[in-house]
Amino acid sequence: MTIGLIAGHGNFPRQVLRAARQIGHDVAVVAIAGEASPDFEAHARDLGVSAFSWIELGQLGACIQAFKAAGVSQATMAGHVKHVRIFGGVAPDPLLLAVLQKLPAQNTDSLLSAVVAVLGDHGISVTDSTALLPALVARAGVLTRRAPDDLMQADFAFGYRIADIMKDRAVVAVEGMEGTDAAIARAGALAGGGARVVKVAKPAQDRRFDVPVVGLGTVAAMKAAGADALSIDAGLTLVVDGEQFYAAANDAGLVVVGRQRS
Repeated sequence: MTIGLIAGHGNFPRQVLRAARQIGHDVAVVAIAGEASPDFEAHARDLGVSAFSWIELGQLGACIQAFKAAGVSQATMAGHVKHVRIFGGVAPDPLLLAVLQKLPAQNTDSLLSAVVAVLGDHGISVTDSTALLPALVARAGVLTRRAPDDLMQADFAFGYRIADIMKDRAVVAVEGMEGTDAAIARAGALAGGGARVVKVAKPAQDRRFDVPVVGLGTVAAMKAAGADALSIDAGLTLVVDGEQFYAAANDAGLVVVGRQRS
């Protein structure tokens, strides 16, 4: 069986690709130019992918054509696309333009949900992007050597209602289109050290294209901003760099907890 991989930014696509090849799947890759790493093609070909194509953001028709040519009927999305690019500076092809014109709301979730529906209309079902990586999904409990103190717990409890960056039970920064790491940097500039990051999955998060992700970049951003604690949702958040993430968090003296959602 050949599965399709739509690859965006970050290490997530590499993890998905490696996992798929390890269990014997052929993989046809469609990589988004300007998002997927420039060296991703060489990495993919080293792993023996059956097909590889670069497309510009907005070329939905080309994506479908590439998958059909490779015999793909099931695909997954991995890696993020900068939100600011999705609704600005993209030249949509006729197929995507028709999708945009029918959107009930101009937001990323609506757009990606519509794109998934169009892929389905063309015989390509999109599956949960973490299905191949169960070992990288966050566990429940304290995930680092250092456990949260009472002040951290209080900030976490407050932040679960708002889901962003807290300090002393005050909202320091709310993540926007710039992404988590940039929001952490902004929080550090505003409030200095001691901020706590709360990353919460949406109540109706569509795991086919929208998975909360943390990785080594998150640790680096927290260190640079002086943030000292991170809460992620157990069973719902992908720790994309696996044990390297936890080792880096421990080396930095950070607290990381996996919240068990009821």
